[in-house]
Amino acid sequence: MTRVPTRKDSKGRILRRGEGQRPNGQYYFKFKDAKGKTKYKYSWTLTTHDLPPKGKKSGLCLREIEKQVQRDLFDRVAPSGMTVFELVEKYVVTKTAVRPTTRAGYKTVMNFLAKDAFGSRKIGDITTLDAKNWLIYLQGELGKSYSAIHCIRGVLRPAFQLAEEDDLIRRNPFNFELATVLVNDSIVREALSPQDERRFLDFIREDKHYSRYYEAFYILFNTGLRISEFCGLTKSDLDFENGSIRVNKQLQRGSDMRYYIERPKTKSGERYVPMSEEVKECFKAILQKRANPPIEPIVDGVSGFLLLDKNDMPKVAMHWEKYFQLSLRKYNSIYKNELPKITPHVCRHTFCSKMARKGMDPAKLKYIMGHSDISVTYNTYTHLGFEDVRDDMLRMTDGAA
Repeated sequence: MTRVPTRKDSKGRILRRGEGQRPNGQYYFKFKDAKGKTKYKYSWTLTTHDLPPKGKKSGLCLREIEKQVQRDLFDRVAPSGMTVFELVEKYVVTKTAVRPTTRAGYKTVMNFLAKDAFGSRKIGDITTLDAKNWLIYLQGELGKSYSAIHCIRGVLRPAFQLAEEDDLIRRNPFNFELATVLVNDSIVREALSPQDERRFLDFIREDKHYSRYYEAFYILFNTGLRISEFCGLTKSDLDFENGSIRVNKQLQRGSDMRYYIERPKTKSGERYVPMSEEVKECFKAILQKRANPPIEPIVDGVSGFLLLDKNDMPKVAMHWEKYFQLSLRKYNSIYKNELPKITPHVCRHTFCSKMARKGMDPAKLKYIMGHSDISVTYNTYTHLGFEDVRDDMLRMTDGAA
């Protein structure tokens, strides 16, 4: 089992994938060259703002060295007359320190470009108008969603930017805002109303089959945890005395069925979430019902996962998405007043909106949700309507001059 490297340096700063710090304070960057051989680069500083230790020579910081490595890798594999597909393929080679989920996204884009005629076009022939028309074609003719096209453009724009910096093209044809070209048809995830949340949880608690998931569903509705964070929880993350849940990792499973641990992308993702008494009782019930497997599963050095499947492996997001889907289907087959779609992410939205509706301080809500930017908390996750704000506004303006 490979050891999970520390994700922070001696100053408490989050280190990117591939970065590390030696005991003597020197930073290093681990990557694979064009031939797949593991290489290392070293520096006494992480960013341009750092000063080297006393007696050590100043030089390029590690982050600048990483950019240089990326450029060097690209130079070695960039042929003349390159096609769009070849450009993306070579660009992906330079991304040596990305998460497995990001690499899976690259693969999806490459598979699409391998089949689409745009992928075989020469990069030097692509104009900004060509790029815009192609994205419009993807949405209008192929019916691709705004979010899917956003992912495709999210790979193409930096790939073309690298080609521009390497003088393979004059300008980046994808250097424009997507919203100025396409209609954003992204489905807004609606939070459940308090009444619908109560109806659903009451049904789950009383149902003979789905009551086994009640505690987990209740926790998701009342903590705001991401489903991958919830799946990654272990016994040691629960502090019943202080009423807190330590959130410092996510459990993922790739398309190859390999389990792995992801650490938070930003410092904001690492946090302690308070437990209400009800949430505390739900966790205790889960621990009480948890069977001790003959061999405790270990993923990247982490063990003690709370919820295991029939194969004694930790449950992942897919399990819970299916449980919500099946239980909701049963509810709607029984009652005429049907409930809207409920997923683990809807639970997260519902919690955030519920806390905002009750007047929680925005900075505190941002902390609990694990957001690095408060605009994400309020622009994406809260769904306040007229009734929610009317009473507050009338109270604040009552008697005003």
